[in-house]
Amino acid sequence: MRFRFWRCAATALVLMLIGRTLTHAADNSTKSTDVAKLPLVLHETFSEGVDRWQPADPKGWKLIDVDGGKAFSLFAQNDVKTPHRSPRNVAIYKDLPVSDCVLEVKVKSTVPEQPHRDVVLVFGYQNPSKFYYVHFASQTDPVAHHQIFIVNDADRKKITEQGSEGVKWDDGWHHLKVVRNVGDGLIAAYFDDMEKPVMTAHDTTIRFGRIGIGSFDDLADFAEVKLSGSKVKPPLNEGIDGPAAAIPR
Repeated sequence: MRFRFWRCAATALVLMLIGRTLTHAADNSTKSTDVAKLPLVLHETFSEGVDRWQPADPKGWKLIDVDGGKAFSLFAQNDVKTPHRSPRNVAIYKDLPVSDCVLEVKVKSTVPEQPHRDVVLVFGYQNPSKFYYVHFASQTDPVAHHQIFIVNDADRKKITEQGSEGVKWDDGWHHLKVVRNVGDGLIAAYFDDMEKPVMTAHDTTIRFGRIGIGSFDDLADFAEVKLSGSKVKPPLNEGIDGPAAAIPR
């Protein structure tokens, strides 16, 4: 009788643990689904100009004609001095701070192929010292290239958990995407294949911010930016600033 009691108790405990595991998995699945269903808050084709964007150095950016439409072209690198080691050649959207978000960009790299040919997408941008960015490069390395980074009042820090060897830049247009789930910290980056991420990370340090486009060392044309997300009204003590001023190094 005593053996039967303990066997029943053990079975009940196992079933309870399984139930909790399934519930946790369901919760995580729900979070991911919610991110996928976020409302579209920005569809930028640059057809109305670029006044809503704030480049770190306006002298390096211009509006151009491409394929019957417009694009925002990063055509010259700059000597902007950033507070910490981080991308200098960026343009930040002036409004729409978001928490959970999906950022999609149509972009063409405009430099010759080399191992670290890159484009960066910025999100969670609060000021020049606090933001995330994904560095999409032709080849990866353990420190600086083809990684997910956080800039948090210090030089950029790699937070990539799973990565890839690099992406295949050429002279054509490419589709980049970044998915941000603040609840569990998920950051997933995609290049052309929107089903399989090329990089993933988890971090909850920065809870909201604006988005941006650009490159660390190279040049590129940006023809379309789509942002789906949860809009955030920043607290008064957590204001959001623009990019660093164009101060020569």
